[in-house]
Amino acid sequence: MLAKRIIPCLDVKDGRTVKGINFENFRYAGDPVELGKRYSDEGADELVFLDITASLEGRKTFVQMVRRVAENLSIPFTVGGGIGSVGDVSILLNAGADKVSVNSSALKNPQLIDEIAGAFGRQVCVVAIDAKLESDGQWHCYVNGGHNSTSSTLFEWAHEAQERGAGEILFTSMNHDGVKEGFACEALSRLHQELEIPIIASGGAGRMEHFVDVFNTGHADAALAASIFHFNEISVEQLKKYLEQNNIATRKVYK
Repeated sequence: MLAKRIIPCLDVKDGRTVKGINFENFRYAGDPVELGKRYSDEGADELVFLDITASLEGRKTFVQMVRRVAENLSIPFTVGGGIGSVGDVSILLNAGADKVSVNSSALKNPQLIDEIAGAFGRQVCVVAIDAKLESDGQWHCYVNGGHNSTSSTLFEWAHEAQERGAGEILFTSMNHDGVKEGFACEALSRLHQELEIPIIASGGAGRMEHFVDVFNTGHADAALAASIFHFNEISVEQLKKYLEQNNIATRKVYK
Protein backbone atom coordinates (compact mmCIF):
# COMPACT_ATOMS: atom_id res chain seq x y z
CA MET A 1 0.00 0.00 0.00
CA LEU A 2 1.28 3.45 -0.89
CA ALA A 3 1.84 5.74 2.08
CA LYS A 4 -0.81 8.40 2.56
CA ARG A 5 0.44 11.98 2.41
CA ILE A 6 -0.14 14.79 4.89
CA ILE A 7 0.05 18.22 3.24
CA PRO A 8 -0.16 21.51 5.15
CA CYS A 9 -1.53 24.32 2.99
CA LEU A 10 -0.42 27.94 3.12
CA ASP A 11 -3.12 30.26 1.77
CA VAL A 12 -1.30 33.54 1.21
CA LYS A 13 -2.94 36.95 0.83
CA ASP A 14 -0.88 40.15 0.66
CA GLY A 15 2.24 38.19 1.60
CA ARG A 16 0.69 36.78 4.80
CA THR A 17 -0.64 33.32 5.58
CA VAL A 18 -4.39 33.50 6.22
CA LYS A 19 -7.24 31.07 6.90
CA GLY A 20 -10.93 31.58 6.34
CA ILE A 21 -14.24 29.76 6.67
CA ASN A 22 -16.09 28.85 3.47
CA PHE A 23 -13.56 31.00 1.58
CA GLU A 24 -14.45 34.11 3.63
CA ASN A 25 -13.64 35.81 6.98
CA PHE A 26 -9.86 35.44 6.79
CA ARG A 27 -7.58 35.72 9.81
CA TYR A 28 -3.80 35.99 9.96
CA ALA A 29 -2.00 32.71 10.61
CA GLY A 30 1.70 33.51 10.38
CA ASP A 31 4.66 34.10 8.11
CA PRO A 32 4.61 31.65 5.16
CA VAL A 33 8.38 31.14 5.18
CA GLU A 34 8.48 30.32 8.90
CA LEU A 35 5.42 28.07 8.72
CA GLY A 36 6.76 26.24 5.70
CA LYS A 37 10.04 25.49 7.44
CA ARG A 38 8.22 24.33 10.57
CA TYR A 39 6.08 21.86 8.66
CA SER A 40 9.06 20.58 6.72
CA ASP A 41 10.90 19.96 10.00
CA GLU A 42 7.84 18.29 11.57
CA GLY A 43 7.68 15.65 8.85
CA ALA A 44 5.04 16.91 6.44
CA ASP A 45 5.17 15.03 3.16
CA GLU A 46 4.57 18.04 0.92
CA LEU A 47 3.60 21.68 1.15
CA VAL A 48 1.08 23.65 -0.90
CA PHE A 49 1.39 27.41 -1.26
CA LEU A 50 -1.66 29.13 -2.78
CA ASP A 51 -1.69 32.84 -3.59
CA ILE A 52 -5.46 32.97 -3.09
CA THR A 53 -6.18 36.38 -4.59
CA ALA A 54 -3.78 36.30 -7.56
CA SER A 55 -6.45 35.19 -10.07
CA LEU A 56 -9.11 37.53 -8.69
CA GLU A 57 -6.70 40.47 -8.81
CA GLY A 58 -5.30 39.51 -12.21
CA ARG A 59 -1.65 39.31 -11.15
CA LYS A 60 1.09 36.72 -10.94
CA THR A 61 2.12 34.73 -7.87
CA PHE A 62 4.84 36.38 -5.78
CA VAL A 63 7.93 34.70 -7.22
CA GLN A 64 10.29 36.14 -4.63
CA MET A 65 8.24 34.63 -1.81
CA VAL A 66 8.20 31.28 -3.59
CA ARG A 67 11.98 31.42 -3.77
CA ARG A 68 12.27 32.23 -0.05
CA VAL A 69 9.90 29.43 0.96
CA ALA A 70 11.63 26.88 -1.26
CA GLU A 71 15.05 27.71 0.20
CA ASN A 72 13.83 26.56 3.62
CA LEU A 73 12.22 23.27 2.60
CA SER A 74 13.41 19.69 2.23
CA ILE A 75 10.07 18.38 0.93
CA PRO A 76 8.16 18.78 -2.37
CA PHE A 77 6.47 22.13 -2.79
CA THR A 78 3.43 23.01 -4.93
CA VAL A 79 2.59 26.59 -5.90
CA GLY A 80 -0.72 27.94 -7.19
CA GLY A 81 -2.34 31.27 -7.95
CA GLY A 82 -2.35 33.41 -11.08
CA ILE A 83 -0.67 30.78 -13.30
CA GLY A 84 -1.87 31.27 -16.86
CA SER A 85 0.87 30.02 -19.17
CA VAL A 86 3.74 27.57 -19.60
CA GLY A 87 6.03 30.57 -19.11
CA ASP A 88 4.55 31.21 -15.67
CA VAL A 89 5.17 27.57 -14.76
CA SER A 90 8.78 27.73 -15.90
CA ILE A 91 9.41 30.79 -13.72
CA LEU A 92 7.96 29.08 -10.64
CA LEU A 93 9.86 25.83 -11.19
CA ASN A 94 13.06 27.83 -11.56
CA ALA A 95 12.22 29.61 -8.30
CA GLY A 96 12.13 26.27 -6.49
CA ALA A 97 8.62 24.85 -6.85
CA ASP A 98 8.32 21.13 -7.61
CA LYS A 99 4.74 21.28 -8.91
CA VAL A 100 2.17 23.88 -9.86
CA SER A 101 -1.53 24.03 -9.09
CA VAL A 102 -3.88 25.49 -11.70
CA ASN A 103 -7.54 26.23 -11.05
CA SER A 104 -9.27 29.28 -12.54
CA SER A 105 -6.95 29.51 -15.53
CA ALA A 106 -7.47 25.84 -16.41
CA LEU A 107 -11.25 26.10 -16.27
CA LYS A 108 -11.13 29.15 -18.51
CA ASN A 109 -8.56 27.59 -20.85
CA PRO A 110 -8.47 23.78 -20.46
CA GLN A 111 -5.73 23.53 -23.09
CA LEU A 112 -3.37 24.91 -20.43
CA ILE A 113 -3.35 21.48 -18.76
CA ASP A 114 -2.21 19.83 -21.99
CA GLU A 115 0.50 22.45 -22.43
CA ILE A 116 1.89 22.12 -18.89
CA ALA A 117 1.87 18.32 -18.99
CA GLY A 118 3.45 18.35 -22.44
CA ALA A 119 6.21 20.76 -21.46
CA PHE A 120 7.11 19.49 -18.00
CA GLY A 121 5.41 16.10 -17.50
CA ARG A 122 2.07 15.41 -15.89
CA GLN A 123 3.68 14.97 -12.46
CA VAL A 124 4.18 18.76 -12.38
CA CYS A 125 0.52 19.59 -13.07
CA VAL A 126 -1.93 19.58 -10.15
CA VAL A 127 -5.45 20.64 -11.11
CA ALA A 128 -7.19 22.25 -8.14
CA ILE A 129 -10.97 22.19 -8.10
CA ASP A 130 -12.96 24.40 -5.73
CA ALA A 131 -16.52 23.06 -5.78
CA LYS A 132 -19.71 23.64 -3.83
CA LEU A 133 -22.61 21.23 -3.41
CA GLU A 134 -25.63 23.27 -4.51
CA SER A 135 -29.37 22.85 -3.96
CA ASP A 136 -29.69 21.02 -7.30
CA GLY A 137 -27.55 18.19 -5.91
CA GLN A 138 -24.60 19.00 -8.18
CA TRP A 139 -21.07 19.98 -7.20
CA HIS A 140 -20.52 23.23 -9.13
CA CYS A 141 -16.98 24.46 -9.78
CA TYR A 142 -15.93 27.97 -8.77
CA VAL A 143 -13.12 30.25 -9.97
CA ASN A 144 -11.28 33.33 -8.70
CA GLY A 145 -10.77 32.11 -5.16
CA GLY A 146 -14.34 30.83 -4.81
CA HIS A 147 -15.94 34.11 -5.87
CA ASN A 148 -17.54 33.09 -9.18
CA SER A 149 -19.51 29.99 -10.10
CA THR A 150 -19.14 28.25 -13.47
CA SER A 151 -21.20 25.86 -15.56
CA SER A 152 -18.64 23.09 -14.93
CA THR A 153 -19.37 20.32 -12.44
CA LEU A 154 -16.86 18.48 -10.28
CA PHE A 155 -16.87 14.98 -11.74
CA GLU A 156 -17.06 15.96 -15.41
CA TRP A 157 -14.29 18.52 -15.01
CA ALA A 158 -12.10 16.10 -13.03
CA HIS A 159 -12.43 13.54 -15.82
CA GLU A 160 -11.48 16.10 -18.44
CA ALA A 161 -8.52 17.32 -16.39
CA GLN A 162 -7.23 13.75 -16.10
CA GLU A 163 -7.60 13.14 -19.82
CA ARG A 164 -5.74 16.37 -20.61
CA GLY A 165 -2.75 15.40 -18.49
CA ALA A 166 -3.32 16.38 -14.86
CA GLY A 167 -1.08 14.42 -12.53
CA GLU A 168 -3.28 14.93 -9.47
CA ILE A 169 -6.63 16.45 -8.51
CA LEU A 170 -6.77 18.74 -5.47
CA PHE A 171 -10.46 18.87 -4.55
CA THR A 172 -11.59 21.47 -2.02
CA SER A 173 -15.16 21.27 -0.79
CA MET A 174 -16.27 24.86 -0.29
CA ASN A 175 -19.10 23.60 1.93
CA HIS A 176 -16.61 22.01 4.30
CA ASP A 177 -13.79 24.58 4.12
CA GLY A 178 -12.80 25.84 7.57
CA VAL A 179 -15.85 24.27 9.26
CA LYS A 180 -13.77 21.47 10.85
CA GLU A 181 -16.54 18.86 10.73
CA GLY A 182 -14.83 16.41 8.41
CA PHE A 183 -14.01 16.04 4.73
CA ALA A 184 -16.46 15.50 1.84
CA CYS A 185 -15.84 11.75 1.93
CA GLU A 186 -18.74 10.72 -0.33
CA ALA A 187 -17.58 12.96 -3.18
CA LEU A 188 -13.95 11.96 -2.60
CA SER A 189 -14.81 8.27 -2.74
CA ARG A 190 -16.57 8.79 -6.07
CA LEU A 191 -13.54 10.64 -7.46
CA HIS A 192 -11.34 7.76 -6.32
CA GLN A 193 -13.59 5.24 -8.06
CA GLU A 194 -13.86 7.16 -11.32
CA LEU A 195 -10.30 8.46 -11.75
CA GLU A 196 -6.90 6.82 -12.08
CA ILE A 197 -4.76 9.72 -10.78
CA PRO A 198 -4.21 10.60 -7.10
CA ILE A 199 -6.81 12.66 -5.24
CA ILE A 200 -5.83 15.23 -2.62
CA ALA A 201 -8.65 16.00 -0.16
CA SER A 202 -9.10 19.54 1.14
CA GLY A 203 -11.70 21.23 3.31
CA GLY A 204 -13.04 20.09 6.66
CA ALA A 205 -10.16 18.83 8.81
CA GLY A 206 -10.87 19.47 12.47
CA ARG A 207 -9.82 16.36 14.40
CA MET A 208 -7.42 13.51 13.84
CA GLU A 209 -10.37 11.15 13.34
CA HIS A 210 -11.29 13.10 10.22
CA PHE A 211 -8.04 11.98 8.59
CA VAL A 212 -8.84 8.33 9.32
CA ASP A 213 -12.23 8.87 7.67
CA VAL A 214 -10.82 10.62 4.61
CA PHE A 215 -8.36 7.80 3.98
CA ASN A 216 -10.58 4.83 4.86
CA THR A 217 -13.96 6.10 3.64
CA GLY A 218 -12.99 8.83 1.17
CA HIS A 219 -10.07 6.78 -0.21
CA ALA A 220 -8.03 9.95 -0.68
CA ASP A 221 -4.35 9.59 -1.51
CA ALA A 222 -3.42 12.70 0.45
CA ALA A 223 -5.09 15.06 2.89
CA LEU A 224 -4.51 18.78 2.98
CA ALA A 225 -5.21 20.97 6.00
CA ALA A 226 -4.43 24.47 7.17
CA SER A 227 -5.84 25.93 10.39
CA ILE A 228 -5.36 22.84 12.58
CA PHE A 229 -1.65 23.05 11.81
CA HIS A 230 -1.29 26.84 11.71
CA PHE A 231 -2.90 27.37 15.11
CA ASN A 232 -1.15 24.42 16.81
CA GLU A 233 -4.29 22.35 17.34
CA ILE A 234 -2.57 19.25 15.94
CA SER A 235 1.04 18.76 14.87
CA VAL A 236 2.03 16.76 11.81
CA GLU A 237 4.03 14.41 14.00
CA GLN A 238 1.08 13.78 16.34
CA LEU A 239 -1.19 13.12 13.38
CA LYS A 240 1.16 10.62 11.79
CA LYS A 241 1.51 8.69 15.06
CA TYR A 242 -2.29 8.57 15.36
CA LEU A 243 -2.67 7.34 11.78
CA GLU A 244 -0.08 4.63 12.39
CA GLN A 245 -2.05 3.49 15.45
CA ASN A 246 -5.08 3.22 13.15
CA ASN A 247 -3.20 1.10 10.59
CA ILE A 248 -2.84 3.88 8.01
CA ALA A 249 0.61 3.99 6.46
CA THR A 250 2.42 7.34 6.21
CA ARG A 251 6.02 8.31 5.59
CA LYS A 252 8.02 7.98 8.80
CA VAL A 253 9.08 11.10 10.66
CA TYR A 254 12.79 10.97 11.48
CA LYS A 255 14.23 13.26 14.15
